Amino acid sequence: MLSNARDQKIWAVAGLLVASCTLSSCMVGPDFKRPDAPKARSYAPQPLPEKTAMADVAAGQAQRFDSRKNIPFDWWTLFHSPKITALIEEAFKANSSITSAQAALHAAQENIVAQQGFFWPTVGVGYSPTRNKLAGNMGGNSPGVQGNGQVIQTYSNPAGPVYNGPAYYNFHTAMLTVGYTPDVFGNNRRQVESLQAQADTLKYQLDAAYITLASNIVAAALQEAVLRAQIRSAERIVKINHDLLDVLKKQRELGYASTLDVANQESATAQAEQSLFPLQYQLEQTRDMLRALADKQPDDDIAQTFELSEMQLPDILPVSLPSDLVNQRPDIRAAEEQVHYASAQVGVALSNRLPQFTLTGDIGGEADTFNRMFHSGAGFFNIIGNVGQTIFDGGTLSARERSARQSLIQAQEQYKSTVITAFQNVADTLHAIESDAKVLKAATANDQAMRQTMDITRKQYETGFVSYPMLLAADQNYQQAEMALVQAQAARFGDTAALYQALGGGWWNRKEDVSISSSPL
Repeated sequence: MLSNARDQKIWAVAGLLVASCTLSSCMVGPDFKRPDAPKARSYAPQPLPEKTAMADVAAGQAQRFDSRKNIPFDWWTLFHSPKITALIEEAFKANSSITSAQAALHAAQENIVAQQGFFWPTVGVGYSPTRNKLAGNMGGNSPGVQGNGQVIQTYSNPAGPVYNGPAYYNFHTAMLTVGYTPDVFGNNRRQVESLQAQADTLKYQLDAAYITLASNIVAAALQEAVLRAQIRSAERIVKINHDLLDVLKKQRELGYASTLDVANQESATAQAEQSLFPLQYQLEQTRDMLRALADKQPDDDIAQTFELSEMQLPDILPVSLPSDLVNQRPDIRAAEEQVHYASAQVGVALSNRLPQFTLTGDIGGEADTFNRMFHSGAGFFNIIGNVGQTIFDGGTLSARERSARQSLIQAQEQYKSTVITAFQNVADTLHAIESDAKVLKAATANDQAMRQTMDITRKQYETGFVSYPMLLAADQNYQQAEMALVQAQAARFGDTAALYQALGGGWWNRKEDVSISSSPL
């Protein structure tokens, strides 16, 4: 019978805890709903052309836009540059911004797990052994006198023995404590929801870090390729000016050129050299950037060097619909999760204004010896329920609720702004790609004209119809046209890469998954 009674006590505690869980059936506050997809069908009032202009030169082919084409995560491989691919893969493994974003995401995931722990009761055990002294002056009779005249204290207890001094005894208490906070109004579920939204925000920020890193490397590689080509042309121009200066000096000695002619050419030569040095400086800066993106030390150079001739321009470009873009851009998805977080925080603030419930149960035993704690008659239990409601707090909780609602409005407006900015980004990039093709076509025509002029001038020089300075001048004009052509070619590559980034970078096609699945709320 005693054993059955103890079991009934245990089941009573457990039953009350389970019953309290049934109270956790509602969540106050707004339920998050994803924003509606935009109704826009294109990125400009006027339809964009289906393909760009073309030019008879490397990277001059027409590019066609296709709304059905998917965006691979490794979109940079479409440039067919093994060097770019190798450097990006190396950077993904070493770059500190990626590692930092991963750590932030993992920390947020652990915070979710920690908050989910409040859905469960807390169970603890305790054991308290004590050594006690009972005072010797408690109870009973008058002092007694020994034969030698010394006064002694004697105590009588009608219900027990007489103590002639302090009493010592041991006492042992062991118990199991169970505590539970019923999530009656969904406070904890809203907190888990908000933490999940924060983790999802960090996940999209990690996706954005991958995309940004790849885009920066591609842009820096293209910049290096352009600078190398421009430096070669600039060095050729400097040599032409030095050669022309030498000719004028000899002509001055022979009386065919004046000192003024030589001085003007010396100035032109100095200006040519002056334009070369910034290009060399920019090349070193670009190499510094590539080393930093690959997370290398300043004295540890990267193995790759880049040339435009080693890259291919993609012929078909994806153009996602605006309704798809809001699902693809990681910055838009992150802004959406910020709305989700703010929505959940409204529920947290509202539930804090409602009654708070707690339930605690203890069961255990106590006795003067350790082994007697678990004998019949030594057991005890208690169950404590508590309901608390704030009546006056100086307006703190209501102000926090109003603040949470205003933060929700702020997040919603920031989401709208992010979407509009993303649309503008895509539209600007599409217009840039269209313009790049036209600029390249014009630069190609100019380059071909300058080449033809130089070829004709060279033939005329060989037959004696023009002077050597005229040949050098034609060559210089051609080198300047070459520099402009290279810049126009690189712009097509750069804006093509920018389009992949503007459309979301294909993060949804990444093989490895660093996200966590949402827990049921």
